[in-house]
Amino acid sequence: MDQFLIQGGQRLHGDIALGGAKNSGLKLMVAALLSDGPLILSNVPNIADIRTMRSLLTGLGLSVEEVDGPHCLSVSGRASSVEAPYDIVAKMRASILVLGPLLAREGEARVSLPGGCAIGTRPVDLHLKGFEALGATITLEGGYINAQAPGGGLKGARIVLPFPSVGATENILMAATLAKGTTEIVNAAREPEIADLANCLNAMGARITREASDTLVIEGVERLHGARYSVMPDRIECGTYACAVGIAGGDVLLEGGRVGDQEAVLQALRHAGVRVDEDARGIRVRSEGKLTGIDLTTEPYPGFPTDMQAQFMAMLSVAEGASLMTETIFENRFMHVPELNRMGANINIQGRSAIIRGVPSLSGAPVMATDLRASFSLIVAALVAQGETRLSRIYHLDRGYEGVDRKLSACGAVIKRVKDTE
Repeated sequence: MDQFLIQGGQRLHGDIALGGAKNSGLKLMVAALLSDGPLILSNVPNIADIRTMRSLLTGLGLSVEEVDGPHCLSVSGRASSVEAPYDIVAKMRASILVLGPLLAREGEARVSLPGGCAIGTRPVDLHLKGFEALGATITLEGGYINAQAPGGGLKGARIVLPFPSVGATENILMAATLAKGTTEIVNAAREPEIADLANCLNAMGARITREASDTLVIEGVERLHGARYSVMPDRIECGTYACAVGIAGGDVLLEGGRVGDQEAVLQALRHAGVRVDEDARGIRVRSEGKLTGIDLTTEPYPGFPTDMQAQFMAMLSVAEGASLMTETIFENRFMHVPELNRMGANINIQGRSAIIRGVPSLSGAPVMATDLRASFSLIVAALVAQGETRLSRIYHLDRGYEGVDRKLSACGAVIKRVKDTE
């Protein structure tokens, strides 16, 4: 099992090329189930979650092949199986998103319930209620979701989500593309990745429009065809490296970063004392490492994203004054706090809030990653810590970030990947 060794105290200077968005690329691969394809996707991140999705789609009978390298995939064929087994779904919750396309295209699906999650429960009841509104019959048996479409296929409906669930919006959206008639998804999630999915589906022949800010309208079509599409840049990776520059100090251009995708994050960085400017090639981040405490609350997009909470907490651990971080999306997303405190941070949890009292410095220590975003928060802290930090269980990090040690080393950080036997 690999670990990272990080020596703190180096400022960051240079360019970091952002990869394609994990939270978009996975869903675009799933969209290929709706068409014979081929769906050719470029700017696909070469990360563990993408490889897991390749395994799932291959198991369902599709062909997933690299085209001109690992960042371009061709997904084609038709499902020969409608079952997503537990051993795959348990690795990655995004696997649940095959349910809608299989139900719409094949008329049935059998998908394992995803079960628990390290950062909290994320029930799929909104997905299932949406499919029932489209006419599907849903039963739960032996830990599996069994879904059947009526003889005439799914039918359009007006679906009002009680809150803007990203997963439910994506799953219902894909199913509705092949439903008969018109579907409205009211209170739909507004994340840029939703727009990316809709744009890709439209390129495949779907008819999707957004009315107002929270309503998606889908006119069902008989079939979708293949297309070529480029995955959007990863806004969470962009914000993560911006936090790294913020705490370590320096001047880094985040190539491919888009201001419009992450205004809440960029505003929070500026309030904390980090300079952020739009550049012709992306987003330029500059910092002297002198930060000011701020208060943040995670919210659905366009609010401050829960996926940036841990990274900001690490950055604010050395800010002047106190900060308050309130987590409203997931109930158990403060597991990185004990690890940051091992490095000398002063963070206290009170229910769904964390009080961060800035300290003059952090110290290197052996720490352990607990989930994807928490793992990078420990790297953020390690970049400014005195001495060496040994970060273990970085398989969490590999699920969503590509080439972390390579990208940071190129900007002056002292970080290397080693085996835990070293």
